[in-house]
Amino acid sequence: MSFKAIVVDKDDKDFSIQLRQLEVRDLPAGEVLIQVKYSGVNYKDSLASIPNGNIVKDYPMVPGIDLAGIVVSSQHPDFSKGDEVIATSYEIGVSRYGGYSEYAQVPAQWVLPLPKGLTLKKAMTIGTAGLTAALSILKLEQNGLTENSGKVLVTGATGGVGSFAVALLANRGYEVVASTGKKNERDYLMNLGASSVITREEVYDGKISALSKQKWIAAVDPVGGEPLASLLSQIQYGGAVAVSGLTAGTNLPTTVFPFILRGVSLLGVDSVFCPMEMRKEAWELLAEESDKLPFDQFIFQEVSLSEVEHVLPLLLKGETRGRVLVHI
Repeated sequence: MSFKAIVVDKDDKDFSIQLRQLEVRDLPAGEVLIQVKYSGVNYKDSLASIPNGNIVKDYPMVPGIDLAGIVVSSQHPDFSKGDEVIATSYEIGVSRYGGYSEYAQVPAQWVLPLPKGLTLKKAMTIGTAGLTAALSILKLEQNGLTENSGKVLVTGATGGVGSFAVALLANRGYEVVASTGKKNERDYLMNLGASSVITREEVYDGKISALSKQKWIAAVDPVGGEPLASLLSQIQYGGAVAVSGLTAGTNLPTTVFPFILRGVSLLGVDSVFCPMEMRKEAWELLAEESDKLPFDQFIFQEVSLSEVEHVLPLLLKGETRGRVLVHI
């Protein structure tokens, strides 16, 4: 059986990304063969589409760290032909063929039954971005955050993680402050549930203080870098930041003062290899909140498999908001 897939390839001289015909025998070994119906565009996928992205382990590779579809065949008792399933992150689209393909073959331990209350399309509108937002909120709540604790900041609020964090927090009764560098997206963020919108410069103006005025009890931060260092100095006593990204860089030039003088906690959020039980809890949260989530607003663009190559660079340029959905 032949099918279409986006393939990136690289050697010492050339880099290419193109739609190709593959055979099932080209897919890596795995217990579950899935007919992919939807995928999405994540920051990692955009990095996989450039020669110096440093995210793809081996070439050729089919990108797409997220996928949702229907089981075609299964060698594992937990899954049967016709089951609707999702698979996100792990090594998908990085070191084994991913979701930008009409078919994918995945280890059973990476596959999750489609949560009740979600469609395949909604699950991929959520994708790793929404999953990361849910994991961030669970971490903060496990650290003691409640809706009465105070204002919660979301940085990079128009991105995939940020958009879902704003909406999920608002749905759960939190007062959400959304930070963005896109001045024309205020209405979008307010419609998602933000109580106020601030500029990124109000979080980080280029200067980092050891301690600054206490503004927020908690934050969801997919940005990282120097803005995170500045943010930590502004968290209220006993508060916490859930960090999941590095779009502003990997360097964190902070001091110990927020931690030892204000008891601030820095909580790491990993959506790649986090345990399946933790994943299930996050997906259950997302499914429970799904009736109140504005899915149409999250979708910046819906593209076909043949069009995905043209939207991949947009994330690296900061020219999207919310989610780009790929309809296979």
